[in-house]
Amino acid sequence: MERLSGLDASFLYLETPEQMMHVCAIFVLDPTTIPGGYSFPKFRDALDVAIADIPQFTQKVRKVPFELAHPVWVHDSHFDINRHIHRVALPGDGGYDEMIELCDHLASLPVNRHHPLWEMWVIEGYRDAGRGPEGGKAGDPANEQDKLVVFVKMHHATVDGASGASIVSHLCALEPDARPVAAAMGGASAGPKDTREPGTLEMLGRGVVAGVLHPLSLPRIVQPSVDVVVKTVERIRKGTAMAPPFRAPRTPFNNNITGGRAIGLADMLLDDFKEIRRVSGATVNDVVLTVAGGALRSYLAERDELPDSPLLATVPVSVREETQRAGGMNKVSAMFARLGTDIDDPWERLRSMESANRNAKDHQKAIPADALQDWAEFAPPRTFGLAMRTYAALRVSERGPVVHNLVISNVPGPQLPLYFMGAKIDALYPLGPIFHGAGLNVTVLSNNGVVHVGVIACPEAVPDPERLVEYFPRELARLKASAEEAGGAGSA
Repeated sequence: MERLSGLDASFLYLETPEQMMHVCAIFVLDPTTIPGGYSFPKFRDALDVAIADIPQFTQKVRKVPFELAHPVWVHDSHFDINRHIHRVALPGDGGYDEMIELCDHLASLPVNRHHPLWEMWVIEGYRDAGRGPEGGKAGDPANEQDKLVVFVKMHHATVDGASGASIVSHLCALEPDARPVAAAMGGASAGPKDTREPGTLEMLGRGVVAGVLHPLSLPRIVQPSVDVVVKTVERIRKGTAMAPPFRAPRTPFNNNITGGRAIGLADMLLDDFKEIRRVSGATVNDVVLTVAGGALRSYLAERDELPDSPLLATVPVSVREETQRAGGMNKVSAMFARLGTDIDDPWERLRSMESANRNAKDHQKAIPADALQDWAEFAPPRTFGLAMRTYAALRVSERGPVVHNLVISNVPGPQLPLYFMGAKIDALYPLGPIFHGAGLNVTVLSNNGVVHVGVIACPEAVPDPERLVEYFPRELARLKASAEEAGGAGSA
């Protein structure tokens, strides 16, 4: 039994019927590589064995009586794989449009809180028409292949970007019939150490002890926070601070969200990003944000909704290497970045963002790695939920200042072919959560030489995310052309 960290618990309490705090992923798999061929029972049984020692798949949440402390993780003694993995088939032609429509629907459903906080749908009958950076035109019958699509959904309380990549390594292998990557490298996931269900009195006792000790942590977190404020003021004076929140322009996706979800997917070549990095000296993350800024600029301009000032993105940053906390599934901080949507020229946008992001990274690194976790730990369990419900009920997102416009995550993935339950992964699209006031999330993951873009949005805010993702490869091509021109001019 392990207590949820304050940050993990906050994601539970932030959830509302409209603001569902789960993260998703779409796997496109080649079933022809599965030894002995594909069958759903065999796929399900292989998954059942693979997840046995991964706590995120076998533990459930249990509340402390009277909510005296944050909830705890307990082993689900009645765990049944059939509650979590489901089999569906695509209707009609089983093409890309049908697959996306089904995934939109699945992303709009909450995770069942009474069991471990994850669900998976194996989607059969997908006719893949060669979408991808080097594939044929979507819908071309000559390119169609039968593929499996696996839609995975996990509550944010159980996973962040870095731990999600780790889970993939525990479930995937380098060959169709090989051991998972983490096991082959000598790593093993930490299985649940305590498989018993604690009694009510034990839970109550733990809550009382936690409540007594709770105030003692305040002095430990106040002084570092005061230091951060002082140093931030100094950075603002010197012009080296990251972009501040609450100063973002208003866009259509900065209102209250509904429970619906709409998804868009795109692919680009990682080599193009690396070439731009080589010529410019910028980081891959700078290039990702520049491309995203250009795509958002084009999308909003097409709809006559482009603001004069640049959009502001929250960029999650993993602090797993710096944190001093052993517990907790989420170990993240955040950086605010302007996306240069006020700059048309992609090379100029990259240069502007490179300089601004350098200051933002230095500023973010100066903030203690556990600052967000410490304050989330100190807050009473339901503080976040009450604050969010008040925020939503008063529709502050539609009247007050815009905190940020969207969330953008860049997750590095393995650069070699991987196999999931024996099936080769052709594509892996991550999808993050959306919030009241920020109804658009862009998550980018590089895998085996391809950069996969997953966009998820409230359909009332972004009714056509497929149109938005079309601009990503276009903006990358524009930036690459500018980089080649700059490189040629430099060599001359």
